Amino acid sequence: MKVTKEKLVIDWLLIILGMFSACLGLKGFLLSSHFIDGGVTGISILLANITDVPLAILIFVLNIPFLILGYKRMGLNFAIKSLIGITGLSLCLAFINFPDITPDKLLTAVFGGFFIGVGIGFAMRGGAVLDGTEIAALLLSKKAQLLKVSDVVLIFNVLIFGAAAFLLSIESALYSILTYIAATKTMDLILNGIEQYTGITVISLKSEVIRKVITMQLGRGVTIYNGKSGYGKDGQVNDPRDIIFTVVTRLEVPALKERVLKVDPAAFIIQHSIDDTTGGLMKRRALH
Repeated sequence: MKVTKEKLVIDWLLIILGMFSACLGLKGFLLSSHFIDGGVTGISILLANITDVPLAILIFVLNIPFLILGYKRMGLNFAIKSLIGITGLSLCLAFINFPDITPDKLLTAVFGGFFIGVGIGFAMRGGAVLDGTEIAALLLSKKAQLLKVSDVVLIFNVLIFGAAAFLLSIESALYSILTYIAATKTMDLILNGIEQYTGITVISLKSEVIRKVITMQLGRGVTIYNGKSGYGKDGQVNDPRDIIFTVVTRLEVPALKERVLKVDPAAFIIQHSIDDTTGGLMKRRALH
């Protein structure tokens, strides 16, 4: 229970910090320069510019359908957290005043996107969203199997920025795209961390020597899978062999490849990105 309570406190702290950060990005940077972000937030800003409806109300109302979808897809806990997060963001926009930080358009676009990205990233770390776009993108990508979530989000935002170019100006739309890029990159940094990891799978007849190189020379943990050869180029088909899997930082990938290929130039090395990790031997073991 202690761990659960601590996690709950951390989750809500992240969501609250996310609300204030996103509000700062909007009111301290974007709104005074008539720049927008992507997603539901961007649509809300566009509608606020062409109607008399306050932005705070638009953000709340336009996210309600996505919250319902989120409840059906992700469950009650996610929906409650997201509802409180979006409601908190709307209240911040309505009642908290932030000064206009800078008149410089480039700084406004970059740092407005930065603070929005921090806010979205913190909220997602806490198990909530401040913008329902990705919920809809997830569901649409399931129905249209040829599209990934990122493809749906991209198409959605292309339409938003196209509308911004028509309703605001070409310059505002271009700066808004820069804001969106800054927000996306910052959100990725918050969610995936500075030290992004890469999964490495090694298939080799000299797996035991390679295992010792990875664990003793590089200080990384490994997992061994039992496999069989399926082609027979370097042995009989169905010959048993160990398959090594390890996770390293991107900076360690060249050194690992170099040492593996030094042991076995014919080793088959598969490299793939990893968004996040939990548990396991992720910190390098001290080498003696």
